[in-house]
Amino acid sequence: MPRLPNTSAQTLRVLALLLESPRSWHYGYALSQVTGLKSGTLYPILLRLADQGWLETRWAEPEQPGRPPRHTYRLTGAGAKTARTKLAEAAPLRMTCRLAAVPGSR
Repeated sequence: MPRLPNTSAQTLRVLALLLESPRSWHYGYALSQVTGLKSGTLYPILLRLADQGWLETRWAEPEQPGRPPRHTYRLTGAGAKTARTKLAEAAPLRMTCRLAAVPGSR
């Protein structure tokens, strides 16, 4: 059985970005630039999401001759639905953490 993708802050950041345009294909490098995640963090997240069936992957032909093909990613229908659920579940937790960090908020 494949390992469930964790819902770390980094995974949630990737899911939130992919949900902005769920039917569009995204390059890993572009995802790294926007999320600020290093490749050693981002690509294992993408691999786990793909293994779980949340992402489709494909090789895109190079835009310039002589360049290698690039791997692209996009959410599946089930992935988009699950991403929305995971982000909604995490929202109250993020708010609780923010309030706990404010002096005198307890």
